[in-house]
Amino acid sequence: MTALLRPAAVAADAVVGVVSLASTPQAERVERGLEALRSLGYAPQTGKHILTRGPLYFAGTAEMRLRDLHHAFADDEVRAIFSTRGGYGANYLLDGLDLDLIAESAKPLIGYSDLTALQLWLLDQLQLPVFYGPMLSADFSREDGVHLPSLQAALSGKTYSLGAAEGLRTLHPGRTRGTLYGGCLSILVALLGTTYEPQTEGKLLFLEDVNAKPYQIDRMLWQLREAGKLEGVRGIVFGEMLDCTSPGAPAGLLEEVILRSLEDFKGPIAIGLRSGHVSRANVTLTLGVEAELRVSEAVQLNLLEGAVKTGNRE
Repeated sequence: MTALLRPAAVAADAVVGVVSLASTPQAERVERGLEALRSLGYAPQTGKHILTRGPLYFAGTAEMRLRDLHHAFADDEVRAIFSTRGGYGANYLLDGLDLDLIAESAKPLIGYSDLTALQLWLLDQLQLPVFYGPMLSADFSREDGVHLPSLQAALSGKTYSLGAAEGLRTLHPGRTRGTLYGGCLSILVALLGTTYEPQTEGKLLFLEDVNAKPYQIDRMLWQLREAGKLEGVRGIVFGEMLDCTSPGAPAGLLEEVILRSLEDFKGPIAIGLRSGHVSRANVTLTLGVEAELRVSEAVQLNLLEGAVKTGNRE
């Protein structure tokens, strides 16, 4: 496997870029998010089009959003890039990405949800790690919206572990390790059959979503399986799966559906990790790094290497 393209570690007082790569956020939520970043010591620098409305539900045209993203990567003062929100539209940026610029100016791009397509393409093409973490409008704008220990560990290059305190619980026991990979389940499925199809084979897979009924989760897992995207997968960690319920259905239906859909899967399976679409304290995951998953009565996900360069590692 090609070595990771690790960005430099991000200091606590760093200049950070803020961009809108998909849908338009609410201005008041962005302002609260900016204040939260400042309270942590960061100096946010906003893209020109973060509050642009239209066309349709997009925060500006694809060209506008790409200019903001490329500018943030090219600016030597900017050490990391935060997204305001997901929504829909990051997929329209894929064929316009300046991969040479991004490789030359590698830095953490932090977000989740619709950004999954863009983040995984950069991981697959450049080996730029994914920082699957909190966004301004959805998370930094809320009290207890951000899990600071994981964010700070991810941006400083420390290894870290996640367990019951971060929501993890057992579905199927086992122990494995591999490259952590994944993101929003519905986005992964939408990429199947395209140039940007995710490379899940042999990975330790993280899958999360929101507002999808159990039968819809079943259908998406079936599609991943039939597309060969579960072949060689070492283990699976599901997210909190916020509001993935059916009216009047029993509380355990989603877990039952997952186990039935994955009944031939031999690796460990855990669920409940608060990363991505979550109720509180959004955990940052560094995808592309080596990780270990231990599932028994308790669950532990250990991120075994840093995703950024520290002073002792080039």
